[in-house]
Amino acid sequence: MPFNAKTIMEQKLEFVLLAEQGTISFHSLCKRYLISRRTGYKWVSRYKELGEEGLINQSRKPKTSPTKTKKEIEERILALRASVNGEWGAKKLQKLLTNEYEGSLEKVPARSTINSILKRNGCIQEEKSRAAKSWTRFEHENPNDLWQMDFKGHFALLNNKRCHPLTITDDHSRFNIGLFACPNENGKTVQERLVNIFNVYGLPKAILTDNGSPWGVMGRLSEDGQKTFSSIEKWFIQLQIDVIHGKPYHPQTQGKEERFHRTLKAELLQYESFQDYFHCQERFNWWRDRYNCYRPHEALGMLTPITKYQPSSRVYKEKIDSPYYENPKNVRKVHDGGIISYKNKEFRVGKAFTGEYVEVKQTRKHGTYKVFYYDKPIRRINLT
Repeated sequence: MPFNAKTIMEQKLEFVLLAEQGTISFHSLCKRYLISRRTGYKWVSRYKELGEEGLINQSRKPKTSPTKTKKEIEERILALRASVNGEWGAKKLQKLLTNEYEGSLEKVPARSTINSILKRNGCIQEEKSRAAKSWTRFEHENPNDLWQMDFKGHFALLNNKRCHPLTITDDHSRFNIGLFACPNENGKTVQERLVNIFNVYGLPKAILTDNGSPWGVMGRLSEDGQKTFSSIEKWFIQLQIDVIHGKPYHPQTQGKEERFHRTLKAELLQYESFQDYFHCQERFNWWRDRYNCYRPHEALGMLTPITKYQPSSRVYKEKIDSPYYENPKNVRKVHDGGIISYKNKEFRVGKAFTGEYVEVKQTRKHGTYKVFYYDKPIRRINLT
């Protein structure tokens, strides 16, 4: 993920926060971010000494002093609220003030006081307050155990083209792995973005998607009623990434992605228009940095997602290892149309696997076999 002039400050902050965790070697982290160790140490040192001022020209933190008045604090609360288009409530604002004043509680009003300030200044809509409710949350135990991935609904750009936002969220930490302004929703576009992501954050154990294109082939079954595979599913098998599909017509299966989409819309999309893909990606990068590194998350106990995230130790390899099969005699090449020949009979295993090699293994049931691609069973065949 090479740096560019529009996003370098955001990625500097992300780098130093991940480096402080020490979960992977500093050398590996620098390699993923395409910087030298000397540069990496310089960024970390400046951040430790000056905070974000060491990384950017102007700190986003306000200048504080012991003589700050209550009026100035109230103005700061209203400014914070306005900076996110009125989408953050008293709980998040209190956490941000606590961070800014370095835990000086005498300068940070109680949550109820902040709420009163917002109401007094007409910042809270009663219908939104009534609609707010608590949710039971479930999450995987570790970062990168599961990523949730989906496209948010496409929208028009000012140049009359359409943007298809691709979003990827870590289930454990809510860390946004990727937010991309895409021109379409095809598999090649997804794979190109994922290669960039894998080079920086490593490989997850599993990815959760819906059943539609390009992730899966919802509604398409083989002639014998078995599941078919998309080309991107085949690629995930090669990378040893488990693919999990949500139930058809049940978007709540990808609850964290759906929630992320609502936040993206509420805090950015409904307030801005974008000239072209470059402009849209620029704003996506800015907002993603705020979401991951600055915005307190209620599901995380008001911590930021980056404090709960760490890159995967599974490194992406450009050259994919060939599959290992136990019995070469049972290995078959998949021919045009996704067909293999076994015991003088032809069987369809899926067009996605054309040109690949698979292994046929007998099951405990007489006459029934399973076809494996790498270590993944992709088809069941019956010789009786």
